[in-house]
Amino acid sequence: MTSLRFHVEPRDVPALAAARRMGLTEAEFARLLPQLEARGFPRPDPTTGRFDLDAIDEWRRRRHPGLFLTAPEQARDARAVVRSRLEALGK
Repeated sequence: MTSLRFHVEPRDVPALAAARRMGLTEAEFARLLPQLEARGFPRPDPTTGRFDLDAIDEWRRRRHPGLFLTAPEQARDARAVVRSRLEALGK
């Protein structure tokens, strides 16, 4: 009987992988980590000491809010939209 095998890509990773995600060596990452954390960089898990890659990616996107959708879209009130467009037309 053949066992089913599949690849699992970890999301919580050691400091070396977090450093690579940031384009840094492990030594550079360790040196810069206090400054990064002061700017809201995600801290490692208190139990495992591993970093959440999804949290790192989200932190990186939030540095450039004009380039990435960082907040959920909210529906606009159609009456307000129509009113502002009519005002812009001078009506």
